[in-house]
Amino acid sequence: MTLLAIGINHQTAPVELRERVAFAEHALPNALAALRGQPGVREVVLLSTCNRTELYAATEGDGKALDAWLASHPADDPAVRHDLGAYLYRHEGPAAVRHLFRVATGLDSLVLGEPQILGQVKQAWATARGAGTLGGQLDRLFQQAFVTAKRARTDTRIGANPVSVASTAVHLAQSSFARLQDSVVLLVGAGETIELVARHLAQAKVKRLLVANRTLAHAQALASRHGGVALPLDELERHLAEADIVFSATASREPVIVRAQVEAALARRRRRPMLLMDLAVPRDIEPGVAGLPDAFLYTIDDLERVVEENRASRREAAEAAEAIVELHVSRYVEQSAASTRVAPVKRLRAHGEQARDAALAKARQQLAAGHDPDEVLELLAHTLTNRLLHAPTVALRQAALDGDHALALASEKLFPAEPTAEPATDDDASGTLPSDAT
Repeated sequence: MTLLAIGINHQTAPVELRERVAFAEHALPNALAALRGQPGVREVVLLSTCNRTELYAATEGDGKALDAWLASHPADDPAVRHDLGAYLYRHEGPAAVRHLFRVATGLDSLVLGEPQILGQVKQAWATARGAGTLGGQLDRLFQQAFVTAKRARTDTRIGANPVSVASTAVHLAQSSFARLQDSVVLLVGAGETIELVARHLAQAKVKRLLVANRTLAHAQALASRHGGVALPLDELERHLAEADIVFSATASREPVIVRAQVEAALARRRRRPMLLMDLAVPRDIEPGVAGLPDAFLYTIDDLERVVEENRASRREAAEAAEAIVELHVSRYVEQSAASTRVAPVKRLRAHGEQARDAALAKARQQLAAGHDPDEVLELLAHTLTNRLLHAPTVALRQAALDGDHALALASEKLFPAEPTAEPATDDDASGTLPSDAT
C-alpha cells in the first residue's frame, strides 16, 4: 500500500487558485466518496482550509488518478485546470508522513505555530471516518500526527503566545490604520476566524463592533459575547458606511461585498478611508474594491509580511519542533515496517489455529459419537497435518514447474531437513486431502 499526500497551499499557489479548490463543509462527504471511487484508492482524507487543500490517501499503485482528480476539481474552467496542475505538490511514503506531521504541528502554516490547524486536521480525520473513507492505515497515521503535535506544543515554545491568522490581521489593522479605540469595526461572518477576530478586538477595546451574518442568531450570540451589535446579512449594505474597518470570513462561494457597495459607502463617508480585511477562501470581497480611492483591501496572501516578522521570533522554537517531528516520523516508519514484517507471521498462525480448531471440533464430535479414541487421534493428526501442509505443497509444486527457485530456497529455511525425520507419506507428497479434510 502506498501512502500519499497531494495538494496546494499558500506557499505554492495564490489565493485566486486556492479558492477554486476549497471545499465547503457540506461538500466534503460527496468529494470523499468520489475520491474513494478513484482507481486503486483504499483510504482517503480531505483537508480543506483557507490556506490549503490536501488529499491524504492509501493506494494500491501510484495513485495518479488523485492528482488528476484534484487538478480537475474546478471542472467549469479548463484553463484553471491546466494552471492548477502546475501548482500541485506530491509526497509519498515517509515524505507524506513528515508533511502531515508538520501541518498538524503548525510548521507548514502561514502563521508559524498557529493553533487552529490542529483542530482542522482533527475535523478532516473525523469527517473521513464519518464518510467511511478512513481505514486502519490513515487512522494510525492521523492519530500519530495528533500525538506529534501535542508533544511539539508541550516541549517547545512553538505554541507559546499563539498567533493566528485572525490576530495577525488585527495586528496589521492596528499598525497600518486608525487606532482601534477610535474605530467602528464591522465583522462579516460568525465562524471560528471571526470569533478570534472579535476576541482580539474586544481586548483592544474597539470603539464599536458590528456583526453581520446570514444566520442572525449566530451573529447575536457572537455579538453578545464581545459587546457588539448583531445585524442580518441583508442589512450589510445599509451599515457598511459606518465601518472604518471590515473583517470578513464567511463560507460563501461568491463575494458578499462587491465594488459597487463599497463605492457607495465611501461616498456616504465623504471619502474617509476604509480598511477591508478579506480572511476568506474563496474571497468574500470583490477584488475590484482594491481599485477604489480610499479603500484599502488586504487578502490572506497580504498577511505574509506580518507573518515573516512572526517567523523570525519563532525560528528557534520551530527548529526544536522540527526535531520532534523527525523523531516521530522515524518511529512511525519503523513501526509500520515492523507491522508489515509481522503480518505474514500473524496470517500463518491464524491459518494454523483455524485448521487446529476445525480438526479438534471434528475429533470431539467423533469421540462423543463413541468412535475408538485411538482411531480418532490418528485421524486428527492425519487431518491436521494435511490441512497445514496442503497450501505450501501446492505452492512448491507450482514453483518447481515455473522455475521459481527462490520459493524452494525459502522453504529450506522454513523447514530445515532433520536427519531423524521420517520420510513423507504418499498423501504428504501428493498434497491430496483425505475425504474428510476440507
